[in-house]
Order: sequence, then C-alpha cells, then structure tokens
Amino acid sequence: MVPGRTGALLVVGDLITDVVARHRGPLAPGTDTTATIRRVPGGAGANVACWAARRGGAEVRLLGRVGADAVRWHERELTACGVRPALVIDEQAPTGTVICLVDEGAQAERTFLTDGGASLRLEPADWSDTLLDGVARLHLSGYLLFTETCRAFVALAVKAARARGVPVSLDPASAGFLAQLGAGRFLALVEGVDVLLPSRDEACLLTGLSDPADAAARLSRYVPLVVAKQGAQGALLARSGAVCARVPAVPAVPRDTTGAGDAFTGAFLAALLAGADPEQAAAEGCRAGAQAVEHVGGRPPART
Repeated sequence: MVPGRTGALLVVGDLITDVVARHRGPLAPGTDTTATIRRVPGGAGANVACWAARRGGAEVRLLGRVGADAVRWHERELTACGVRPALVIDEQAPTGTVICLVDEGAQAERTFLTDGGASLRLEPADWSDTLLDGVARLHLSGYLLFTETCRAFVALAVKAARARGVPVSLDPASAGFLAQLGAGRFLALVEGVDVLLPSRDEACLLTGLSDPADAAARLSRYVPLVVAKQGAQGALLARSGAVCARVPAVPAVPRDTTGAGDAFTGAFLAALLAGADPEQAAAEGCRAGAQAVEHVGGRPPART
C-alpha cells in the first residue's frame, strides 16, 4: 500500500449465479443422487468484494458484467453486503452460472461446472479512468485473463492504475483454466501487478514445482509480493525470491469450501487498506477463510 494513501477498493471481476448442490458420498452416474440445492449469488470477484466490505472501513466497489436477466437481484445482493455495484448490463449474453457440486464429506470439497456468460465479456469499452477516482487499490479476478476481450480490458486497467500510482492485486482464480492458458502466458499478462494471491495448486502449476513454498518464492521473482493461500495449512508470503512469512490457518469444521479463497483475498485487501502490514493482513485473511468454510455459499454469512 502506498504510504498515506486512503480511499476505496475497486474490485473488477466475475459476478455469477451459483447453483450449489450438496451431496454426501460419490455421485451415482446414470441415476439419482440425493442433494440439497440452493441458488445463491457468487462469482470470485463479487465474493472478494463482499468479504472486503464485511470487514468494514474503506468503501468497496465492484465492476462486473451481467446479463439483463439477473441484474436487479445481483445489485440488491451486493448492496446488502455493503458493496457499491457498478455493473455493465449485457443485452446479448445471460449472467454467468456455476454449478457447485459439494461433497459433504470431511473436506467438503467442491467441483465446479462453469458457464462464464456475460462475466467473461468485459471489454476495453467498459473501462473508464474515472473508475479509479477515489480508489486506493485495484483488485482483478484472474478469470478476466481467460478471454481475449477481458485480457485487453485488464491491460488497460493495469496501465491506468500504474499511471495513478494505484497498487494492483490479482488472484489467478482457477488452476484448470490456468493450465489451458499456460504459465508463461499468464506471467506475461500479470506484468505490472503488485500482489499475486494464488492458491497452493495455482502456485505449483504456474512454476512446475511441487512444494508450495518453493513455488511462492519462484513467483515472487515476477511479482513483488506473493501471498499463497494453502487452506488448512494457512498462507505463505514471499518477496524477492524467498518466503518471508508463514501464517497459520484458523481451525474450522468445513461445510462448504466454496469461496474460501475469495474470503481470504477480500479480508486481506481490506486489512491492507486499513493499514495492516502484509503478514497481519494474511492473518485476517485466514480468519475470514475459516469463517467461509463453515457456512454454505461463497458470500459472507448474514450478520446477526
């Protein structure tokens, strides 16, 4: 964070309708598997914004693209979480949808079936430098790197942020999509980013290394600060080719791991804006991640 900088967090990324199906045990191909099914608002970018807003303090804004079919619902849900939405309405594509299959076993592991829909149609015309007015940090969802128009959007946004001295962070978002994009291309696309927040699997995939600490250290030769999220193993921070801190996880009993990484990222960024150092911010991220896995869905639980 730039010393003395105050202002809002602008998150740019995907806004998705999640259909969460929780089942116990393996799926039964060709027949029925009993499940509890809910429709909830999601999307990595939107989830990050909601978790950042939950921490309180700075204003949190979200720029995303949605279909006309669900825009009002998503606006209401974001506003209820304390996020200021700046949504681009796509008249041609529907809002993105993700089917989240959650195994209710001990690890509550999830599998995604993803239709990005309108969320992956952000384009340079959707950007304006005025979006950075009053903004102290810009965060980008890695899902924006998986289509050509979104990549052009990212390049424009990063250039504008750097011109204003606004730090930029990015979460790679998906090991599966990263494998298709390629590590070399990804690293070229994130040039100019100040903070990279990969999961353990993403860090290892991007470097070809099996040890997450080695992977985080390697990535920090490309990006000034790498914060590798490791779930139940906490988080690693790396700078200048070496791990500089290890932050323990907060114990939790998982029900649904959907959005845990988004919770970490949102709380981490909000803590940085509040003046925390990266290690302190990572501890905030671990606390939010633990809270996230103990309830269903990728957004923060309702306040009581």
